[in-house]
Amino acid sequence: MSEFDSVLLASGGMDSTTLAYKLFREGKRVIPLFLDYGQHCREKEFETLKEVLPANYTPDIKVIKIGDVYKESNSRMIKEANLWVDNVVADDLYLPYRNLLFLTIAAAFAQSKGIQVIYSAFINSNHAKEIDCSLEFFNKLEALLSDYGSVKIQMPFRDLTKSEVAKIGVELGTPIGKTYSCQINSNNHCGVCPNCVDRLKALNSLFEKVQN
Repeated sequence: MSEFDSVLLASGGMDSTTLAYKLFREGKRVIPLFLDYGQHCREKEFETLKEVLPANYTPDIKVIKIGDVYKESNSRMIKEANLWVDNVVADDLYLPYRNLLFLTIAAAFAQSKGIQVIYSAFINSNHAKEIDCSLEFFNKLEALLSDYGSVKIQMPFRDLTKSEVAKIGVELGTPIGKTYSCQINSNNHCGVCPNCVDRLKALNSLFEKVQN
């Protein structure tokens, strides 16, 4: 019997950090799982993750390295762009089967630890390019893992917008301003990649509600 009841895919971004605070508030005993898939910003993400997670969760962070999978990829999530020179478009951020890989690795890890629940902060974003980013795909994968294994995927934010997640984060005391989720720059939010655009819109939405 594991001392933990769930695994959380955690990256240091706003969504997964908000979910971590939600699970902490609910008394869940969580292993935060950080996947190093060769992303150029992995050091920034990991240092941010340690800073923004609920303190009780930080000592139990686990890291799994799978960088060889995307070693040959030209994706700008692997090979960092020079924003002074390179013109980066959304298609340049494509990584095949990334979410499928993340969830199956998390499922295998969880099952090896005797844990039956995986939490993911997936949001059905309109910016997603990968075929494994749709809500339909995640619903089918959730059913598959449940039917043919002992692991269940829980995605509490799947029907929410980024703004709604940000609102929950504020209510829970999540350090949203310290989270990091840029796909292009490994030091600061670029402000123009899909993740940054969604994040800025969500924060602006919160600001406008406060102003009104």
